[in-house]
Amino acid sequence: MDVYDAIVIGSGVNGLVAAAELATEGWHVAIVEQNDRLGGFIDSGEVTLPGYTHDTYSSWHPLFVSGGAYSTLGKALEARGLEYANTDGALTGSISTGRAALAYRDPLKTAEGFEHPEDRDAYLAMMAQMDDRANLVFGLLGSEVRSGTAVKLALGSLRTEKVKGMLDLARDAVMSGRAFGRDRFVGSEADQMWAPWLLHAGISPDSATGGMMIPVLALTMHGFGLPIVKGGSRNFVGAFERLLTEHGATFLTGRQAERIIVEDGHATGVVTDKGTIRARKAVIASVTPQALYGTLLKDANVPAPIRDQARRFRPGRAAMQIHIALDRPLTWTDERFQDVPLLHISDGSGSTGIACAQADAGVIPDTPTIVVGRQHVLDPSRVPEGKGSLWLQLQEVPWQPTADGGGTIAVDGTWTNDAVKQYLDRVLARVEEHAPGLTASILDTKVITPADLVAVNPNAVNGDPYGGSMELDQNLLWRPLPDSGKHTTVIKSLLHVGASTHPGGGLSGGAGHLAAQHVLTSAKRRTFLRK
Repeated sequence: MDVYDAIVIGSGVNGLVAAAELATEGWHVAIVEQNDRLGGFIDSGEVTLPGYTHDTYSSWHPLFVSGGAYSTLGKALEARGLEYANTDGALTGSISTGRAALAYRDPLKTAEGFEHPEDRDAYLAMMAQMDDRANLVFGLLGSEVRSGTAVKLALGSLRTEKVKGMLDLARDAVMSGRAFGRDRFVGSEADQMWAPWLLHAGISPDSATGGMMIPVLALTMHGFGLPIVKGGSRNFVGAFERLLTEHGATFLTGRQAERIIVEDGHATGVVTDKGTIRARKAVIASVTPQALYGTLLKDANVPAPIRDQARRFRPGRAAMQIHIALDRPLTWTDERFQDVPLLHISDGSGSTGIACAQADAGVIPDTPTIVVGRQHVLDPSRVPEGKGSLWLQLQEVPWQPTADGGGTIAVDGTWTNDAVKQYLDRVLARVEEHAPGLTASILDTKVITPADLVAVNPNAVNGDPYGGSMELDQNLLWRPLPDSGKHTTVIKSLLHVGASTHPGGGLSGGAGHLAAQHVLTSAKRRTFLRK
């Protein structure tokens, strides 16, 4: 029987980060991955035509390069081939009929594009305020919320912000993105620019925490841009593979974890479909609460309330991806957007809020928010010379469509081939309103449906790539569960990571980083006490 210091179940960004941080500290680590490759929702390849490299799932890395995992592992990964392409100019924005808003890396240049002078001042004031709050807000996002560290952060902020400042922060934290825009700005630019980005945080413009997430997202992207991996996201995984291999890690791909072995209240191993492996020090599971408590710990002694909460853990909205090879680069009618790597087709909280409500009700949106990514703007190696490509993401998709907001797509509760094709036509028509000639320039298309997402990654329950609803009752203090709001669990030596845990969805690796640092710190403490 093979024995390791630590076993990591799942090889998405959090599994890779946890494994790498342990391995580089001399731990013998095994990664158990059901697929035949590492990476989870991090992959790239020629999914349309030869010469066109598409990031198959996730793509943009501002959360990773601004987080603790990159601070710990960045230099080692760069030494093993990880290289980013980024922008110092036009950053992101949104287009709708008769309206547009554009953000640059420079907040001042961004504010200069606002119609109302008071909004220019308000935008810069928002950035300055978020900068003042950054130690607390980003500290909480990068640490265990239920911890002494979080308490120290809060007390430190109380000394500087005083009671009024903390109350103002709390108000923003429970405010929706839509309300935040109305509260702070006269015009529509800030809302149109940033409200659609809330979808990438797993929430809608009408969700609590949006009032905090808008300045968080703005400060992050103004500060770190929208980096993508040169040559495709597969190179990100490749850098991790090289780092892990050099430090003796074992990759057990094509293996399904079936049960975590628990002895005397400690996790001591994993039963897979191809045999049992043992862990001397820790097991780290990057899975959903349902999978952890309903399958892997099915026979373990787990309190009934935790099992019940795991069963009731809610998925968020489903998603869909569309990859397109073009015979020429896309041309926007608004020339300001020609060099923008990622934009949204949305008027802000208005259209995005409606589309979210429709998807939540099982309705296919008639006017979906469309994320339009053009990685080749930053990395020309992604397409043949003179060509173009599109990375379209739809984040307001019902898992089981029961109606169509446009009244033209027949639905039966599943995404049939006809429904997918008709929705694709709707999406492309919406893009073409702002980029004439799109459909005539399409060479090939690949659609990834919600069911396809589940097939690749079982953590995407009901096609939700963000690991479960990020509504306030299932976020922060209560993520993953009300009675288990940390990465440690009721089973000693077992840690729970992944998008279902704090800080949630997105490509930060924060959960893996926190789990690895906890395990390392605990091991050093035990060693010290034995001396």
